[in-house]
Amino acid sequence: MREQDNHSSDSATRTTEPGPAVSGLPAAPAYGRRSVAEVLGSAAASLGVPGFENALGLPQAKRVCVVLADGLGRSLLKQKTAHTPFLRGVLQQVQGAVPVWLDSAFPSTTAASLASLGTGLAPGQHGLVGYDVLDPAQDKVVNMLGNWDAGVDPQQWQPFPTVFERASEHVAVTTVSLPQFGGSPMTQAALRGGTFVSGITSHSRTEAAAEAMADAESALMYFYVNDLDKAGHRYGAQSPQWEHQLEELDATVKRLDATLPAGTTVLVTADHGMLDVAESQRLDYAADPALVDGVRHTAGEPRMVHLYLEDDAGDAARERLLAAWRARFGDRIWAFTREEAVAAGLFGTVRPEVTGRLGDVMVAARDALAFYDTRRVRPTAMEVVGQHGSLTKAEREVPLLSFQASGKTAAAKTGKAVSGRTAGRRGSRG
Repeated sequence: MREQDNHSSDSATRTTEPGPAVSGLPAAPAYGRRSVAEVLGSAAASLGVPGFENALGLPQAKRVCVVLADGLGRSLLKQKTAHTPFLRGVLQQVQGAVPVWLDSAFPSTTAASLASLGTGLAPGQHGLVGYDVLDPAQDKVVNMLGNWDAGVDPQQWQPFPTVFERASEHVAVTTVSLPQFGGSPMTQAALRGGTFVSGITSHSRTEAAAEAMADAESALMYFYVNDLDKAGHRYGAQSPQWEHQLEELDATVKRLDATLPAGTTVLVTADHGMLDVAESQRLDYAADPALVDGVRHTAGEPRMVHLYLEDDAGDAARERLLAAWRARFGDRIWAFTREEAVAAGLFGTVRPEVTGRLGDVMVAARDALAFYDTRRVRPTAMEVVGQHGSLTKAEREVPLLSFQASGKTAAAKTGKAVSGRTAGRRGSRG
């Protein structure tokens, strides 16, 4: 029941309205209106770059810095404001027409959301539809994040121009991130274009960001922070370690506020949220034969599983599989078919070349559960505490904070750099 992927580069289209509810599924992400896919395109439009729509209503600007905090869910940020004095101040400001939260892509995972951020497209178009997914051309599961298969060309898998590629013809475009991401396949697929500037520490990256912005008359910058996500996976989003990394993020954004050119629009958002899953609820679904009956490949996330049936499996086999999952987990999951996912708009408009990458059956966790196929994942995978990938608000809703950087006052000329926040309160935020 799989379809060949011919790596076509047909023109992209995207859904502008969520799909209808299907089988009790939540509404689809608001692709085209209020999702991570609109962030960079809106930023480019606010800079006056032609060909982009300012769907998020950002104020006109000469410089925009988009800070992507991996794993910063909206609900977590609201819970933990005691650890974020700077961001708490931003939250208390009015940001006009700019929405205060966005939908992640679906699945609510880094590969899908960063690809939507970088391309401005829904996953059904860019094709990064999970942490790992089936490559129909090779009949094998391939990783979409850090371990790309040698048989997958990132620029054929995701053939559309990125926002960076399009915008760099008109403004200075810079990515500030960790060194290892500079030439990674994920970057080649979804975030290619512009200049890549790296730094190992957050201090070195903020310094590099300020220097790059200062040299540009008009600029679009992407600033990536991954420490929250790492701490959440290892220790949980309710851990002291996660809270420490949240404090570090707050300090990083505060440094950007003080050192970027005054008036720079700063946007703080995320690729997904996170919730903690107890060890007893991290389950090996392969241990139950009924849950893998007729399944040729398994892939996806522990909280959003793709199940691909054998070539000769028919509708009856698919219905048996759905019934088995629903009987075992009831309303603790959403279990649905590929066709239902497409009809509901979960992946946006799906181009034919991407269809075969989607599971014949998909299972998304509704409760605090995580599913593993221990026949193909290492035992250490089940040690992960913080999880994401599904359709719950904790995973799919991410913040969007918008403010103008204070920059430095004239006192900086004397060698005593003073941020605008220290010298006096800023005006209204855009």
